Amino acid sequence: MSDTAKPRTGGQILVDNLVAQGCDRIFCVPGESYLAVLDALHDTEEIDLIVCRQEGGVSFMAAADGAMTGRPGIAFVTRGPGATNGSIGVHVAMQDSVPMIYFIGDVGRGDKDREAFQEIDFPAMFGPVAKWAAKIDDAARIPEYVARAYSVAMNGRPGPVVLALPEDMLRDAVAAVDRPKVIRPAQHPDPEAMEVMMGLLRDAAAPVAIVGGADWCAGASHYFREFAEDIGLPVACGFRRQDAIPNESSVWAGNLGYGPNPKLLDRIRNADLLLVVGARLGEATTDGYTLIAPDHPDQMLIHVHPDPEELGRVYRTDLAICADMREFSEEASLWEHAIIDFDCGQEAHAEWEAWNTVEANDDLTLDVAQCVQAARETLPADSIICNGAGNFSGWWHRYWRYDGPVCQLAPTAGAMGYGVPAAVAAALRHPDRQVLAIAGDGDFLMNGQELATAVQHGAEMIVIVIDNGSYGTIRMHQEREYPERLSGTTLSNPDFAALARAYGGWAETIETTAEFAPALERAKSERGVRLLHLKIDVEDQLAAGGRTVEAVRKAAR
Repeated sequence: MSDTAKPRTGGQILVDNLVAQGCDRIFCVPGESYLAVLDALHDTEEIDLIVCRQEGGVSFMAAADGAMTGRPGIAFVTRGPGATNGSIGVHVAMQDSVPMIYFIGDVGRGDKDREAFQEIDFPAMFGPVAKWAAKIDDAARIPEYVARAYSVAMNGRPGPVVLALPEDMLRDAVAAVDRPKVIRPAQHPDPEAMEVMMGLLRDAAAPVAIVGGADWCAGASHYFREFAEDIGLPVACGFRRQDAIPNESSVWAGNLGYGPNPKLLDRIRNADLLLVVGARLGEATTDGYTLIAPDHPDQMLIHVHPDPEELGRVYRTDLAICADMREFSEEASLWEHAIIDFDCGQEAHAEWEAWNTVEANDDLTLDVAQCVQAARETLPADSIICNGAGNFSGWWHRYWRYDGPVCQLAPTAGAMGYGVPAAVAAALRHPDRQVLAIAGDGDFLMNGQELATAVQHGAEMIVIVIDNGSYGTIRMHQEREYPERLSGTTLSNPDFAALARAYGGWAETIETTAEFAPALERAKSERGVRLLHLKIDVEDQLAAGGRTVEAVRKAAR
């Protein structure tokens, strides 16, 4: 900690207080608006500065870092174009319920409200998509703002905070009192509410748990798995929360969202009690609020969430419990002896295993499902799978087996371009683990330039690009709504393997199923960035589960 009585620039005060909060990594694209911060970072060995190639990559990396650590991922961008480029990551952090602080270099205080060069009212712009958005006008108050930002980003439902930094404020030399490290306060469940919940479970005939989301962590995973397995409670997860508990669990029932197991959907519809822990029950998880209706007639809903504002916000809630996920799960694990065992947990797991089993389709030149099976046999179980948005992700959502918390980084907001930046963040945060980025051709070119960042900072990662020459998800919707009227969804792509080599990576192109497993083995033996370019025919494989263009057209007719 620096001498707080000695005047320091606002930039130095900011960096000192980030160090005090335990920040060890910042993602940025540099800008003249926050040069004072960059200057302070020059002499700050405690913080690793990751220089990215576009602000969307910056904010995605910071959001992914927050998801992995439970403390805010830190992003720095410049005003105007920089801030707007990176706004996508703020939106993702909000919908993913992950902590993040988005610092924006801003115009000088004397130029405010003149529409100065690249000026934007950032609190007004980011207010609707962040937990808190503000501007720091007094350098002496930086410690207060930083501590509050950490607190807001982590407490209740975690999410993003946006702080604008006028460039002249960052140059001011003032005395400031640094704040100590902010720790998320423990929030225990109400004992009477827990007793009521156990009574409802004892009376249930067909209960299902839906888990994952805000505040979920390794501790919550461990204790909730213990609780669910002891009573035979089926455990499903919200959209893209498939690492909530290890999928090998004897009560794991699979994932909700896009392309789920039809038998799991039937189980949810027929459930008489839903125990929702951490999930918001958003549109994707509930199939547009139809799988579970907001009023859910004939079903009891117990909703456990760390933020009271989420309880009863959309859904009629029969029992609301406001608590930390770990605290709730640990407390629940102490009550399991009071509940009669259910048979439905093992039944649900057997249904998921059948759904998760790959059936070879030798009519396809390159069967992506078999490629996922080969990856399961080749890569470690605790590999971190990172993906953005697109039909390509469906193969991994269905056929990969996630090994528990911090094995899946995927945006619940459905943002394209997330996978490669998230993989960079994961490779830097967990250099001892295998990191795999999965991308479609359209998805990859949203932020594929961050391969340069990966190479520059020595990230070890494998990238699989599934190239069908199409914006496949939109093509699927198009064929369903306007069969055979193709418009705006066809892509002309570069040679992705050659592009990866140009960035300094190792790469191969794969055109048949038989080529994949040997190529993946070769990729494992290489170092740095490795890319496998899988070329498939959009007419043969539009998405996982056998959905072809012709099948979608027939269903639409």
